Amino acid sequence: MNFAAHPPVTEHNSNLLLAALPAQELARILPLLDPVKVEVGDVLFEAGEPIRHIYFPHDCLVSLLGVAGGRMTLEVGQVGREGMLGATVALGHENTQVRAVVQRAGSAGRMDSERFRAEVARNAPLQRVLYRYTDTLLAQAIQIAVCSRFHVLEARLARSLLVTRDRLQSDRFHLTHEFLAHTLGVRRVGVTKAASALQQQGLINYSRGNIEILDPQRLAAAACTCYEIVKEAGAIPVSEAFV
Repeated sequence: MNFAAHPPVTEHNSNLLLAALPAQELARILPLLDPVKVEVGDVLFEAGEPIRHIYFPHDCLVSLLGVAGGRMTLEVGQVGREGMLGATVALGHENTQVRAVVQRAGSAGRMDSERFRAEVARNAPLQRVLYRYTDTLLAQAIQIAVCSRFHVLEARLARSLLVTRDRLQSDRFHLTHEFLAHTLGVRRVGVTKAASALQQQGLINYSRGNIEILDPQRLAAAACTCYEIVKEAGAIPVSEAFV
């Protein structure tokens, strides 16, 4: 999906997936969404539990975590304003397979899952947009799984930071060692060592969870090829204004 080709968003809708809809369908859906605020650490979905609401993020960022044994986690994707949470409702799923944790606070549009399912059934343009988007989520999850198995932690951390940078459209953001450990499926000490290595190379500045990417081009060179693969698959929104 080419996110850069989406029509301009408005102050009433900054979600790019919704903005990809024809104007008439967008005007129908917007009144059905309840505006909500989400905070860092909020769990919007828990693995194995029913999907009660779907979310269209505006300026928040949500991490999708695969869960093993109720405790061990690995990030299998991120959702920002380019997408939605709960897309599998349209495919007939009632329970979620991942834990969805807010990584960056912000706002979103929320809709009851049953209402959303009924809307999808009658809205062909929405169906097409959702099916294309679920393809990008699958591509993202597959590549992250491959990355986690075959690539070293330092390169994986570089990839994760670049993805977050692209989604937030900012070189500065906040991610704790604990959160990064959950997303990368490693112990905190591993994150500390990998972050220190990137910092010693002058690629990032990392202090108490505050991250600043100092050299995006060199950080991309330090990252594994998964970053470019996921980006080319359309799973990361691209802004021409952010280089």
